[in-house]
Order: sequence, then C-alpha cells, then structure tokens
Amino acid sequence: MDRRYEGKVVIVTGAAGGIGLAAVERFANEGAQVVAVDLAGSALDEAQARADAAGASVLTVTADVTKSSEVEGYVKAAVERFGGVDVLFNNAGIEGWVGPSTEYPEDIFDKVLAVNVKGVWLGMKQVVPEMRKRGGGAIVNTSSVAGLGATATIFAYGASKHAVIGMTKSAAIEFAGDGIRTNAVCPSPIETRMMRSLERGINPDAPEAVHDNMARTNPMGRYGEPAEVAALVAYLCSDEASYVNGAIVTVDGGSRAR
Repeated sequence: MDRRYEGKVVIVTGAAGGIGLAAVERFANEGAQVVAVDLAGSALDEAQARADAAGASVLTVTADVTKSSEVEGYVKAAVERFGGVDVLFNNAGIEGWVGPSTEYPEDIFDKVLAVNVKGVWLGMKQVVPEMRKRGGGAIVNTSSVAGLGATATIFAYGASKHAVIGMTKSAAIEFAGDGIRTNAVCPSPIETRMMRSLERGINPDAPEAVHDNMARTNPMGRYGEPAEVAALVAYLCSDEASYVNGAIVTVDGGSRAR
C-alpha cells in the first residue's frame, strides 16, 4: 500500500465504529500518525490494535464531540503528541430513532443534531487554526445518502446529514484560501453496527429481511464494506485530490444513480 500519509497527523472521530475503525486502519497502513477519538467506554482498544498492527503511531482519546471543551481537548492532544494536525475525518455520528416524524422523541432529536451537526462544526472549528499553522490540510465530513433525499422514517438523521452537506460546502469556500480542502462522503448502507440498529428499528421481528431487501434493491446487490468508504476518504484527504474541494461524493453502489 502507498505511504501517502508518511509524516502526516490524522484525526478520526467515531473511531470505534465500523467506518471509523476502517479509516484508522487505512490511514495507519499508509503511514499516518493517527489520533483515534470516540466516547468514553467505546472500544478504542480495537483502533489501537489495528494501528499497532500497521506499525503506526496512534493516540486514543475519549471525547464527546458535542462538548466544545472535549473537542478542543482532542485537538490539543494531537498537537501535543504529534506536533499538529493535517487531516480530520469528521466521522462521529448516531442514527437516532426510526418512526414517524410526528412521534419523534424530542430528546433524541436534540441528541442526533448535537452529535451529527454540532459535533462536525466543532471539529472543523478547532482543527482549522491548527491546519493554518501547517499551511493547509484536508477535512472529510461523513454525511450519507440520507442527506441527499427524503428520509421519512429517520427524520432527525436525514435532517442532520443534509446539514453536514451544507456545512461542508460553506467550509470549502471559507477555508480554501488557507489551503484547507473540505469534502463530504455519502455512504449508502454499509455493513456496520449502525445499520444493524436501523434494520431492527424498521422491523424488530425480521431485521435480516430488511437487510436482504435493502441489499437486493442496490444496483450492486449488496451493502458496502467499511473499508470501501475508508479508501475513498483516504483518497480525498491525499495530495492526489489536491483540486477536489467542496465535493459531495457518494459511495453507495449506484443507489443514487436512479
């Protein structure tokens, strides 16, 4: 594998989840110094193990991305340990509740927007000053195909992912003059814990049937794998994507091509 990230410092939030873990592993295999961030109690030991297996330097940090002081803390930890920040994969997110919008619990709505919207904003807010010191950098925010269309049964999640796309476009324009590129990825169903939760929410009695139906209706006949998302993220953050800024890139097997 190419060592495109030799000497680079990469922060991955949501690093204990499927896509986050795959990203930690991908960046580590490409030579990055990785800061793996997730909530206290999350399985960051797996992120540590994957980075260790790649022979990479890794720092695990427990933080709540909805709290400004804790976001500032993980950025400060990256700077103190590795000297700066070159890349942020702003990936932490939660799925919320499945059901009619008129019955959506207010507390869960607030939590989804706090993690998926405020957490993304706070990450960019804190890393941009450090990237400016390095003369530039790259940010990739995790949106979703749910941010590209209607999401009647996952109302708050869809709203939050539309917001991520809007913030990504605004950041791409605001920070381009600093040499900082900002893009977003929009996965369709990926084989992760989040999808298992959504499948159960859609049909608690037969989540496997939901999985099989969603896979069957995808043009490629399957869910994506976390490593396939991580590969796209690694490209977008690399110098090979030096003129890619403000892009909203699907990784969805063609589901949005219809």
